[in-house]
Amino acid sequence: MVVVLALLASAAAGVLARLDGATHPAALMRAATTFAAVLTLTAAVAGALARYLS
Repeated sequence: MVVVLALLASAAAGVLARLDGATHPAALMRAATTFAAVLTLTAAVAGALARYLS
């Protein structure tokens, strides 16, 4: 579920970057950065919540 959310967010970031006039490599880098950020944020939130839910 998290990977699908990260893929959707990165696709949206890539499309928005491309619409803003970025080149294809720059849009791909923004999409990759967004994908990694969503996964990192999810891992951090899961780690913080695991302390209280276990």
